[in-house]
Amino acid sequence: MHDFDELIAFASIMASGSLTRSARELGLAKSTLSRRVSQLESRLGQPLLRRQANRLIPTEAGLLFYDHCREMLALAERSRTALDELRQEVSGELCVTVHCALARCWLAPTLDAFLARHPGIALTLQTGDAPCAGPESQGVHVWLGEVPESGLRQEPLGALTRGLHAHPDYLARHGAPEHPRELAGHAWIDLLGTSREGLTLHHPDQAPFHFLPPVSRLRVDLPVLHMDAISRGQGIGLLPHWMVERHAHHHPGQLVACLPAWQPAPLPITLLYPFGHQPRRVTALLDCLRQAVPSAWQAPARAA
Repeated sequence: MHDFDELIAFASIMASGSLTRSARELGLAKSTLSRRVSQLESRLGQPLLRRQANRLIPTEAGLLFYDHCREMLALAERSRTALDELRQEVSGELCVTVHCALARCWLAPTLDAFLARHPGIALTLQTGDAPCAGPESQGVHVWLGEVPESGLRQEPLGALTRGLHAHPDYLARHGAPEHPRELAGHAWIDLLGTSREGLTLHHPDQAPFHFLPPVSRLRVDLPVLHMDAISRGQGIGLLPHWMVERHAHHHPGQLVACLPAWQPAPLPITLLYPFGHQPRRVTALLDCLRQAVPSAWQAPARAA
């Protein structure tokens, strides 16, 4: 086991080449510094430095050991920093950008609990209409849907399964579809950007069906407006099961599954943040978000 005082003494002399200069930089007597290097050499059983004129130069063993010495000192510093951060109060400013579908029903209450736990945090929460653009993006991002390569670390949080839903009154008036091809004869409630190229619906016992939604008389750009329009009986639309179940707690009976065996691919939920070492406040936030992931996000695709 090495003595870190001895390692620091040796590394300092290797960097300066002078016992006098290193003693001054470390605030030690030259005799103390010399003794520490001698003790290190004794532990290793080999000389590490030799005097040449007015300088101390490394031996072959000294050159070899110097690389290991710096690694040990760097590791000790990283360990100390990690422990210091563990003791430090979580404080400072944070910015979180989230897909609008997840902002109110999941992230807002999660962040309320985070702020209550860490009074020193000042947090900005903003919704986005597109995933973050590049590695210069600061803060933490939570996105629903496919995320292009952005130069940020992409950590999967889960996925939302989806299904077709309508209000019971709408189905009573227009009939419930028995196959996706019948959807062309129904009013379609479109969430902008989600069905522009059509939808491929999968069935456990039948071939996939590619559905081109009819032109929608009502198109909205927010998931909450999308769900509201469907629950008011305006037509049929595609909704995440998790959001439908939450809606049913407050408004039971407003949404009924249509063609429950037919579902599109789940939408991934991704946590994005910069690569590299993160400040304590960021790592605390990331841990909070991971722990708050609902179990339903981890469930495989299923019928509603």
